[in-house]
Amino acid sequence: MKTLFSLSFALATTLLAAPAVAGPVLDDIIAKDQLICLVNPNSPGFSVPDSQGVFQGFNTDFCRMAAAAILGDASKADIRGIGFSDSMKTLVADGAHMASRSITATGTRDADPGLAFVATTFYDGQGFMVPKSLGVKSASELNGATVCAEDGSTTLLNIADWFGDRGIEYRVENIADKTARLEAFFSGKCDVYASDVTALMSDRLLSGSPEAYVVLPEVISAEPLTLVTQPDQAFEAAVFWAFQVMLNADQYGVTSKNVADIVKDLENQPKAVKRLFAEDNATAEMAEKLGLPKDWAFQVISQVGAYSEVFERHLGAETPFGIELKETTNALVRDGGQMYAYPIR
Repeated sequence: MKTLFSLSFALATTLLAAPAVAGPVLDDIIAKDQLICLVNPNSPGFSVPDSQGVFQGFNTDFCRMAAAAILGDASKADIRGIGFSDSMKTLVADGAHMASRSITATGTRDADPGLAFVATTFYDGQGFMVPKSLGVKSASELNGATVCAEDGSTTLLNIADWFGDRGIEYRVENIADKTARLEAFFSGKCDVYASDVTALMSDRLLSGSPEAYVVLPEVISAEPLTLVTQPDQAFEAAVFWAFQVMLNADQYGVTSKNVADIVKDLENQPKAVKRLFAEDNATAEMAEKLGLPKDWAFQVISQVGAYSEVFERHLGAETPFGIELKETTNALVRDGGQMYAYPIR
């Protein structure tokens, strides 16, 4: 028994010490020196092309996060705008490495062998938007309404459940193309537009007069919006832990603005911060096992920022969204939210 235990312990120690074998997707990214990431083609605050045609927004920064961690350069994220259904098909067909675009993690989707749900970057819920002129104050007043919704999304299922449970009659306009869907709503073809609450806030900005539309108070579902990758354990781990670096940065007060000074004075930092950035301890060992550069954590924070920086930059109090992070479920657990920073050690 003692000999068997010794052999088992030795084997386990060897496995823990051995560097991870890179997977085909991670190998492809490194070989091509480029990470292809899919986003919504026009979602203010989340992903929208700037005057140079470069996508900017909350979701796009997680594409850059992955490129910074893996390739050491956030600009090596090739960010492409594409429709919802097409983005899923493109991933399954190996046409992209990952997607960062308001995709809800569900059991059925996660069971698809062509997709891997890796890290939830935003906790949301489904709601309804109506023209203010309709005079509706609650979704319970929508009997007989026509609802515009996205083909292939969980929105249709949530609508069916919510209205069905309450015996409310409705008609749905199931439109796959976002531009056509919004045009149908803004032109009055639909009484109601259904989507995630933050998507409604974003889409309202695309109308000629955002003040003419109101988001109703009901939130009818839980929508964990999650980064999706091609299945590859090595790539999934790299993306997951890069996101954890951003949360740990928030946990310990590290930002893109102070990270360089912190690294210069690492000896006087808390042990958890040392673990994030020292190249001769746990983080460096993690990097080797994950197939990442030794300075992967520094590159993520210096080039992209902590999670709160990304949130404030695109959705925070100084943006048209005016969202206070600490008042949402996307705050750290210590602040009453659901974002839990896994230990980097």
